[in-house]
Amino acid sequence: MNSLRFDAVKEAFNRKAVKPEAHNELTSEYFGKNVFDIQKMKGYLQQSTVQAIQDSITNGTTLDRNLADEVASGMMKWAIEMGATHYTHWFQPLTEGTAEKHDSFIEYGGKGVIEQFSGKMLVQQESDASSFPNGGIRNTFEARGYTAWDTSSPAFVVEDTLCIPTIFISYTGESLDYKTPLLKAIQAVDKAATDVCKYFNPDVRKVSTYLGWEQEYFLVDESLYAARPDLMLTDRTLMGHESAKNQQLEDHYFGAIPARVTAFMQDVETEAYKFGIPLKTRHNEVAPNQFEFAPIYGEANLANDQNQLIMTLMKKIASKHHFRVLLHEKPFAGVNGSGKHNNWSLGTDTGIGLFTPGKNDTKNLQFITFLVNVLMAVYKNNALLKASVMTAQNEHRLGAHEAPPAIISVFLGSQISQILDHLEDDSMGDEITLKGKRQMRLGISNVPEVLLDNTDRNRTSPFAFTGNRFEFRAVGSSANCASAIIALNSVVAAQLTEFKASVDYLISQGTSKESAILKIVKQYIKESKPIRFDGNGYGDAWKEEAKKRGLDCNGSTPEIIDAYTSEQSLKIFEDMHIFTRKEVEARNEVKWEVYSKKIQIESRVLCDLAMNHIIPVASQYQSLLLEKVARMQSVFPSEEAAVLSEQDMDLIRNIAAHIQLIKRESDEMVEARKVANGLTDGREKAISYHNNVLPYLGSIRNAIDALELVVDDGMWSLPKYRELLFIR
Repeated sequence: MNSLRFDAVKEAFNRKAVKPEAHNELTSEYFGKNVFDIQKMKGYLQQSTVQAIQDSITNGTTLDRNLADEVASGMMKWAIEMGATHYTHWFQPLTEGTAEKHDSFIEYGGKGVIEQFSGKMLVQQESDASSFPNGGIRNTFEARGYTAWDTSSPAFVVEDTLCIPTIFISYTGESLDYKTPLLKAIQAVDKAATDVCKYFNPDVRKVSTYLGWEQEYFLVDESLYAARPDLMLTDRTLMGHESAKNQQLEDHYFGAIPARVTAFMQDVETEAYKFGIPLKTRHNEVAPNQFEFAPIYGEANLANDQNQLIMTLMKKIASKHHFRVLLHEKPFAGVNGSGKHNNWSLGTDTGIGLFTPGKNDTKNLQFITFLVNVLMAVYKNNALLKASVMTAQNEHRLGAHEAPPAIISVFLGSQISQILDHLEDDSMGDEITLKGKRQMRLGISNVPEVLLDNTDRNRTSPFAFTGNRFEFRAVGSSANCASAIIALNSVVAAQLTEFKASVDYLISQGTSKESAILKIVKQYIKESKPIRFDGNGYGDAWKEEAKKRGLDCNGSTPEIIDAYTSEQSLKIFEDMHIFTRKEVEARNEVKWEVYSKKIQIESRVLCDLAMNHIIPVASQYQSLLLEKVARMQSVFPSEEAAVLSEQDMDLIRNIAAHIQLIKRESDEMVEARKVANGLTDGREKAISYHNNVLPYLGSIRNAIDALELVVDDGMWSLPKYRELLFIR
């Protein structure tokens, strides 16, 4: 019996829930405790300074650098009272994670060491830009890069360090992070949407982007995780036969949360609340050992920062509970992968949700105007939106087990679709009527009337309208939400800008405002119709239909990434002041490089496991069978021994065939990797890895999984799916 695997199983099985952090306060009493927000600023800064910061956050005004010293002094005083001894500029490089360098507050004074934190240190720091992914913007010998304070996202204290959210740019000014273009995209859609809103309400001064993320994840016991090198090195299982029971009984979804997991969730929530992260929902997801956190919606930049922080907190807190968090989009074959649905909406400073149906004709026309412009933006730029969520990890998830397909379409629901069809038909008139929630009587005396939303839901839709917002469901669980929101805000901003220009032209020709708006809206409804799809996105029929509609159906991540550098995309990014051509081209280089490295690492790990774990164990079991056959031949007459040994011989041949395939294809995969590594063009290398290396991962896995079914369970060296997924 293999001791490592069974020792890990025994240790995991015997674990008890770790008692979560005790606290007797109401959540509201310690919510935001670790955050230097506006309320805390009032205790450390002059009122005029607090007002200036508030204006910067609310209205986007530039903060006077002369105030930086006062803000830094007050911020340091608060942080030291919170136990901080260090500070860091906390930024989001193109690694899908966060980065930080901790510096002590201490400086040499006239009489020795003193605590000091100046405005200069707060506002700007220098980092090594060539050591982070940069797509060739910075050469190895060109190190200088800058981080700069984002005043719209509050500083916070983690353990002994004051963390200051910042952007990250190169010495020559190009963005090297997610936050910089996200802020620009938020600003772009604010301007474009505000201009359109003035058709309906001249008092609108600002339109904000709102984001509500749903963070799905798996938990695996740390002992079992440590016994699976593929999980440790790639975050997913590169082999493993499906358990006899997976998710087919649908008994895990929304089921009772296991005690160990509940304790983990409680600790995550407690920490999240201290950082002002408004986690609202926790539950079991569909796959075994899969779970979800979701917060109350918030402003997109802050919500994205909070998601980056929550992923860090989850990993840190998981170790206390002897878990490992898996954020990979497809860590297990045969069960649901993990997404991070981005619920996206726009709202005015007058309190109106732009995707919320109104109570009068004007409000409904505004609603339809913004809804149809989003449809048009998604239709024209469906390839770019798909590129914004495509990674090596998400490539495994999309189109499998309830994940949306790798084809962008929009689900609207029957009622909204009927309204758009009504408007499209000129013979039906221009009246817009939106029904409220319909009542359904269940005929059960102790259950009140259920109000049905005016739109159903479609789990297969990658971009679905859900009543007052759009849900971008194709985003992967490990992704930085900013990638999707940057692309979405950019194309919507460009579309709204084009819409306003068209309407203004008609008005200048003597058309009334309402008639001009309706004329362009009707035109857009007709043009964008191919993007609307309310049916089953999993079926092969939809793939064929999507091709006929002209939608992007490519499934190769390296080729999908090309959408960023299409002339259409580049024009949008440049016109909306999100990216320069150089920045887009550099980011594509980073994406191709990361893709190649991900597949390269998985290939190397699989070869190692095949040669050092699987083949030796299978060969050992094969030798036992051969020894058994030889003994039978020495005991029984040859004909009888042949009959008695027939099944064993079939099994021996079966094992031999799988071993030969694994060895042959592993060698071929190494050669394919060498060819790919010899390519100097990043795109061509990534395509080579996709086309010529990635397929071997599947075929070698199939052979290994077949061996898992026949090799003696006591000899199998790696924890199996039934252990990874069902020990909690």
